[in-house]
Amino acid sequence: MNTNRSTSLTENQISKIILDAAFKVHTKTGPGLLETVYEVTLAYELVKQGLRVQRQVPIPIRYDELAFDEGFRADLLVEDKVVVELKSLEQLARVHSKQVLTQLRLSGRRLGLLINFGEVRLKDGIERIVNGLPEAGIGGFGEKLSSCFASFAFFA
Repeated sequence: MNTNRSTSLTENQISKIILDAAFKVHTKTGPGLLETVYEVTLAYELVKQGLRVQRQVPIPIRYDELAFDEGFRADLLVEDKVVVELKSLEQLARVHSKQVLTQLRLSGRRLGLLINFGEVRLKDGIERIVNGLPEAGIGGFGEKLSSCFASFAFFA
């Protein structure tokens, strides 16, 4: 993929590339490795696709007149648009998707992916979390996306 073209991709187009890369990583490595292994290998696969990827990105929080530089850290930030939170657990807890939604709200971004590489079938460990992103923008691959996810978390 041409790096110049990547800047014009929508969040949904980027998420499709991320998920394709995540399935590739999971197929090659399997479940049960440390989170950092999945973070490094997924970032590598995305860079190979021509995407800009940042790892361990601080997301500041503001409380009253105070500003804290590091409220959260996003595991991956892809194209400065999509937050990717990675886990390697037997099962996700509800708090994990809430954390991603909070990261989206604090950073002003609209799409987050929560990916649990600990699942035997990766599609059972994917949650798509939106923060004001219109779903109509999914386009022609909406059915494919919905079949990939065990659950959706749509929040206002």
